[in-house]
Amino acid sequence: LSGAPGIPIMTRAQRSHPLDPLSAAEIAVAVATVRAAGRTPEVRDSMRFVEVVLLEPEKNVVALADAYFFPPFQPSLLPRTKGGPVIPSRLPPRRARLVVYNKQTNETSIWVVELSEDAMEYAECEATVKDFPPFIEAMKKRGIDDMELVMVDAWCAGYYSDADAPNRRLGKPLIFCRTESDNPMENGYARPVEGIHVIVDMQNNVVIEFEDRKFVPLPPPDHLRNYTTGETRGGVDRSDVKPLIISQPEGPSFRITGSFVEWQKWNFRVGFTPKEGLVIHSVAYVDGNRGRRPIAHRLSFVEMVVPYGDPNEPHYRKNAFDAGEDGLGKNAHSLKKTETTRV
Repeated sequence: LSGAPGIPIMTRAQRSHPLDPLSAAEIAVAVATVRAAGRTPEVRDSMRFVEVVLLEPEKNVVALADAYFFPPFQPSLLPRTKGGPVIPSRLPPRRARLVVYNKQTNETSIWVVELSEDAMEYAECEATVKDFPPFIEAMKKRGIDDMELVMVDAWCAGYYSDADAPNRRLGKPLIFCRTESDNPMENGYARPVEGIHVIVDMQNNVVIEFEDRKFVPLPPPDHLRNYTTGETRGGVDRSDVKPLIISQPEGPSFRITGSFVEWQKWNFRVGFTPKEGLVIHSVAYVDGNRGRRPIAHRLSFVEMVVPYGDPNEPHYRKNAFDAGEDGLGKNAHSLKKTETTRV
């Protein structure tokens, strides 16, 4: 393949572009490497991996990859000296960045692993609260004997005063309760349990504060709570909405090669991190005779905050930082194609 006059460009054998998200194998290697570095079995067992992501390379490494190793090969991006362009033999190795919380020492560390689970904490918080005898009694007072129906959502404690102990890892769970439905996808958030105040020490898995402040009856079961089709809940769907059919008989107008997307005159690379979710790299526009014009180096949804705006307990503290506290990427779900889609 020939790029610019006098500069021969040959494809290089590279499995991953520097901006490709970590593969499952790379994540496994990174985690195993950090675990092996633990001094004792106790230290290794106490490790909680908050984040395992690609350590994004410098812009010059990305330019080098796009110039010589991956299509659409742009020799103009090659580093140059007085003697001409510098043709590298290989790219720098990919690296993973890991944020590790040690439950035993209550310390957080950052690791970088050169390459050739936090959902557990949610489950531990729920188990801690549901095993707490005063909480069990409070639920019985509300007519709930089956703790399998109870949902405990771990929310960040926030910081309102020094009493919130910013040097401790605390959680203030919100409580919900499903009905006796056998539907595994039941929307339990339709029945909040209010009047109960709980603070959990997330490091030691203990309830450190508990108050049953006010008895609030549970909302009655709502047959519309699961947003299912009308056939399953009494035939209450609207019938005056005409079908909407979206079809591309000649295929899509975009092309995907690995993480590289080409759409009409646009092209970019797609990445993914646990915190931000979708990350778009190296956005460019093919601008006629000017060629590929860079538009943006990196685009992502850095943060999203939803203030609920209710001054009452416990809703006034529902101001979750969805990226920083919970992770947009970790809470993303893949869409699945179904036979019938109602619009």
